[in-house]
Amino acid sequence: MADPLSTLNWLVEAGADEAMGDAPVNRLAQKPAAPPQSAAAAEAPAFVRPRPAPPPPKSAPLLPDDAIGTAMSLAGAATSLEELRAAMESFDGCALKRTATNTVFADGIPSNVLFIGEAPGRDADRIGRPFVGRAGQLLDKMMASIGLSRTSNAYITNVINWRPPDNRDPSPEEAAQCLPFLRRHVELVEPRIIILLGAVAARHVIGVTEGIMKLRGRWLDYRVGDRMVPVMPTLHPAYLLRQPGHKKLAWRDLQAAQAKLESL
Repeated sequence: MADPLSTLNWLVEAGADEAMGDAPVNRLAQKPAAPPQSAAAAEAPAFVRPRPAPPPPKSAPLLPDDAIGTAMSLAGAATSLEELRAAMESFDGCALKRTATNTVFADGIPSNVLFIGEAPGRDADRIGRPFVGRAGQLLDKMMASIGLSRTSNAYITNVINWRPPDNRDPSPEEAAQCLPFLRRHVELVEPRIIILLGAVAARHVIGVTEGIMKLRGRWLDYRVGDRMVPVMPTLHPAYLLRQPGHKKLAWRDLQAAQAKLESL
């Protein structure tokens, strides 16, 4: 065994110049068992940092068939225009709604004459009412020519209630998802005649694929409940802004609509 004094001198030279205890510690000896915990300490749960709650699962987008069924259910349950508007604003089955600024429901006074356009444009999407831009100003003049006004005796809506990006034509799927609301809209307004503005409106409302120049000026029918409502397709005001020479054709259609309304 090494001389204790030599060992002490070696420890001092190594920098150990202070004793930590009065007696050496045998670090190889077995440690004594821990004293038993009290019952309260044994039952006390150890502190565990709570994990953050997982985010709620995102609802999957509705498939086209699901969206149409949901639209039919929501529209059919509406018993007033106010309820129908609320149903449309709660409907998330049409992808157009995700890129639109507003749901464009309708404008005017529910009355004997219902105008149906295609879809909201940029101004209508921004303001939330149909036909408020240049085409809307022309439509107001067209209505005034036969004694109609959206402030007294005419009502206006669209096939599509959310603006398609870049004003493109709505797809057949998008139109199918919106048509249940339009059908219920017509049932609640109960118009005596319907004027369709443009080929897209005519295609989706009455299911014809002919061009608007062949359709315009011809009376067709649309079933509302147990009665048939006369329908007049005519040229869209936006088209007439591009082709003002065709305003005379729209004027003839409006005169025919006025005569039909007076005869009913």
